[in-house]
Amino acid sequence: MRTAVITVASAARREHLERQRRVLAEVADDIVRVEAWLDETLPDGIRDAGTHTLHVPPGPRGIRVGEGRNRAAERAIDAGAELLVFLDVDCLPGPDLLPAYRAAARTDPAALLSGPVTYLASVQRPGSASDLPFLRRPHRARPALPLGQARAATSAEYDLFWSLSFAATPATWGRIGGFHPGYEGYGAEDTDLAWTARERGVEMRWIGGADAFHQWHPVSSPPWQHLDDILRNGATFHERWGEWPMGGWLDAFAAAGAIERRGEAWVRSDCG
Repeated sequence: MRTAVITVASAARREHLERQRRVLAEVADDIVRVEAWLDETLPDGIRDAGTHTLHVPPGPRGIRVGEGRNRAAERAIDAGAELLVFLDVDCLPGPDLLPAYRAAARTDPAALLSGPVTYLASVQRPGSASDLPFLRRPHRARPALPLGQARAATSAEYDLFWSLSFAATPATWGRIGGFHPGYEGYGAEDTDLAWTARERGVEMRWIGGADAFHQWHPVSSPPWQHLDDILRNGATFHERWGEWPMGGWLDAFAAAGAIERRGEAWVRSDCG
């Protein structure tokens, strides 16, 4: 099964991308590799031999992660990919990630496929793919099945979808329609994609053994640097679906006095 591995990248994550490239070279055989760069201008020296390199610059309100993935998927399909594997720039592919997704796609070609993700600690800098199984500690909020097992997500579990690592056949990707272009900057495009899949009757399946390993980087909780993005993209999601996503972050911002509820909307408070 001709497989594409798709990553959206930026100069800020270049070190993570280089490690991903090295590990991917160990675990991948004949793949279509597509990297979509989201910076204002393409950084120097980023082209990798044999890789399709795209440039998707920011929109007026921020980087366009979803649009970058959409365009990369289009390029991969044009290059003959029969399976699209989306891997976040922070993630390293485990040795079984591609085989597990391929096996699942052969069995359930009409499904949206999602594998488990382990968050690595700050001191963990795996040097090769062979190191990764020893570091496996999947995120507990999402199902993590053994290799060779899979199950359908419940309706409520579509809220748990992550674009850190997922896969779909081109036909399934076309049925979903890709990421909605209305999201720029941080937040909500993942949940929107999953809800679109659910609305269109696309089954989501949890795929055991398709492990990805998220490289550590500093974070803030709640993510204050993304407050305006979260409000704007949350409003877009609410307009489309009638509900606000990222409720945990919104509650944290509200508890800190930065935002308040006005009618159906969340807005910055007068003192925020």
